[in-house]
Amino acid sequence: MGNAEFYTPRYCRSMSHTGSDPLAGRSMRAVADRTVDLVNALYPSPADPDAVADVLRAHGETDPLHLTRADVDTMALVARQLREVFAATDTGQAAARVNHLLAEHARPPRLTDHGGTSNWHLHLDSHDDAPWPEWMLTSSCMAFAVLIADRQRKPGGICSSPTCQHVYIALGRGAPRRFCSPRCATRERVAAHRRAGRPEKADQDTAHPETGVL
Repeated sequence: MGNAEFYTPRYCRSMSHTGSDPLAGRSMRAVADRTVDLVNALYPSPADPDAVADVLRAHGETDPLHLTRADVDTMALVARQLREVFAATDTGQAAARVNHLLAEHARPPRLTDHGGTSNWHLHLDSHDDAPWPEWMLTSSCMAFAVLIADRQRKPGGICSSPTCQHVYIALGRGAPRRFCSPRCATRERVAAHRRAGRPEKADQDTAHPETGVL
């Protein structure tokens, strides 16, 4: 799975045919990471189109993006649907929620090279210029499906810190994570010890299994 070219960009106009393109060989982890950043930018309230466009550029999309306020508002609704996968209590529930979204929104799988501007890769949206929300939902669900099938575990979760609530991808094989980052885990553990009247050294938390970012 990790070396397969499953990356599903919407636009790849800067693709070089020399094999040096930075998008070549991207995995479903790359799509899942993009999903995390988009969901966190769009929930609980959507960012402005320029900020969402910056997230897309950071994950390989190229200008012109033509992202409108209406696109972003609908992408925010998609983000809420995708959060339900992260909120699943177990793998079966996560799989069921992915299946529901695919049944409702995915089109028949198709291969595209965006008119010769990218490597061949798989899409589940209706066409290469499908609306941004449709592309976001179908590519994210495809990533979730591949990760669940590959690992037999749900793809991630929602940070347990009440002051954060960001989603995260968790691909480790150890104990399930509860926090999106070492910073959130440290903050909550220190707060718990303070409430209990016990001192806690913040730097001890970075080695805790729950804080590992994989």
